[in-house]
Amino acid sequence: MTTAHTRRVLVVNAGSSSLKYQLVDPDTGRSDATGLVERIGLPAGRARHTCSSGTHVHELTVPDHARAMELLRDAFAEHGPDLAEVELVAVGHRVVHGGADFSEPTLITPAVVDAVRRLIPLAPLHNPGNLEGIEVAQRTFADVPQVAVFDTAFHQTMPAEASTYAVPRAWRLQHRVRRYGFHGTSHAYVSRRVAELLGRPVEEVRSVVLHLGNGASATAVDGGRSVDTSMGLTPLEGLVMGTRPGDLDPGLPRHLAEVAGISVEDYDRALSKESGLLGLTGSADMREVMERREAGDADAALAFDVVVHRLLHYVGGYAAVLGRLDALAFTAGIGEHSPEIRAAVLSRLAGFGVELDEAANASADGETLITTPGSSVAAFVVPTNEEWEIASQAAEVVGAG
Repeated sequence: MTTAHTRRVLVVNAGSSSLKYQLVDPDTGRSDATGLVERIGLPAGRARHTCSSGTHVHELTVPDHARAMELLRDAFAEHGPDLAEVELVAVGHRVVHGGADFSEPTLITPAVVDAVRRLIPLAPLHNPGNLEGIEVAQRTFADVPQVAVFDTAFHQTMPAEASTYAVPRAWRLQHRVRRYGFHGTSHAYVSRRVAELLGRPVEEVRSVVLHLGNGASATAVDGGRSVDTSMGLTPLEGLVMGTRPGDLDPGLPRHLAEVAGISVEDYDRALSKESGLLGLTGSADMREVMERREAGDADAALAFDVVVHRLLHYVGGYAAVLGRLDALAFTAGIGEHSPEIRAAVLSRLAGFGVELDEAANASADGETLITTPGSSVAAFVVPTNEEWEIASQAAEVVGAG
């Protein structure tokens, strides 16, 4: 008889040209194996599978997501762990955009697939790949329940005053124009973990979570519920990111069309792939930007200041929205690994009673309290674990949580 400790969820994150996966214990977050099939549909594809026996890499052509899923199954069969020897209770799919339709993780049915397809105009770069992953996983693991976990779902608790744009009624009703927010699984996991680190019920804690990676967003969390977030209809709004600008004057498209003849397509491409750190410095990598800043590069120094200024803008605004700020959390690649960014933000909040523990911040590795005991706000570094969040939510949906 299969024992409870062998229960696993296969977490799948399918993009337009990649398939990431992880086999996760939904109870403990333990990962038994991770993998990535990349350059799907392009020359010189690659499949990587990491498990207890090491990392196994194969260079080969991967014509489509169906072949990528075959490689996933072959990797488990050849290198382990053997999927036949665990109780695979669900396949949990990361789906970027659930619109206003989905506020919870959802068992995937034909109606759910149709709904995600209808939402493609809100996430044309992401939802098609997510759907490809769902459809091939349903064929490959036909007897395993499939669950969609939406990036946008956590933010569906935002009140109307936070999610509503002041635009024509027809836009809002007919074209679903509103703030949706993203990185929801990360914000959900980190905000709950912050409450645990404080030793307080999540219902009592008001926090701001800063998810800072190549994509970046801030969320105000009140009692475990998102009440405001920086990303909007699309992931372009809010903080400065690797290649995305964050907040802009809405009049910019017309201005550029008139003075430079820039089309909507060129404008969109520039905002998605040529802005942010890349637009300010020529590099989208914060590590390189920091090295250049240390060497005296003026563009890198300005980029750092712009990033910090935007972070402070949101932290201060969200503290006011919450009415009280108990904790501030830094997560994702930059949030977890840039003590300079953290120090710059927290030192600017000293006038509000925030006291940075410089030694703790400089040496932070994993979950770390980086403010002093006397600080008015507890600031933490909390490594995110979106895969565990997806696995636990998927297991709960199928009754195995």
